[in-house]
Amino acid sequence: MIRFELNGRPVAVEASADRNLAALLREELDLRGTKLGCQIGRCGACIVLLDGEAVNSCLLMGWQVEGRRVTTIEGLGAHPAGRALMQGLTEENAFQCGYCAPGVVMSLAGLLAGEPDPDEEQVKAALEGNICRCTGYHSILRGALAAVRHQKDRSPCL
Repeated sequence: MIRFELNGRPVAVEASADRNLAALLREELDLRGTKLGCQIGRCGACIVLLDGEAVNSCLLMGWQVEGRRVTTIEGLGAHPAGRALMQGLTEENAFQCGYCAPGVVMSLAGLLAGEPDPDEEQVKAALEGNICRCTGYHSILRGALAAVRHQKDRSPCL
């Protein structure tokens, strides 16, 4: 039995030692926002926050989250930067197909949790582990920087 905090709520899930966090979230806890892509930690589709830091959930075994705090895209609304991210990325039409969106957003949430006013280079560095095959990244970058402005200015969001 693995016990941890998931999106602000305590959970307990039974899992074998060889199950990764991505599989637990999707198959055992029915949270499908975390996407499966390469499953070797290179595409970023499965990124979640672990104790506030962006991690590839495909590389993290379930037992490694025992007693820790996990935030998925489904918990973004409660994240301090969540509303600003949703607003900025929406304004800039950041995504096309949306498959990469949860991982990108969680990478940015991890960045903004530690650095509330990042510059463009810091945003680019935070997104280095995310692959998007649709947008060319320009709209994602613009949306991320808009989110930073919303958060900084405390502009009204959605």
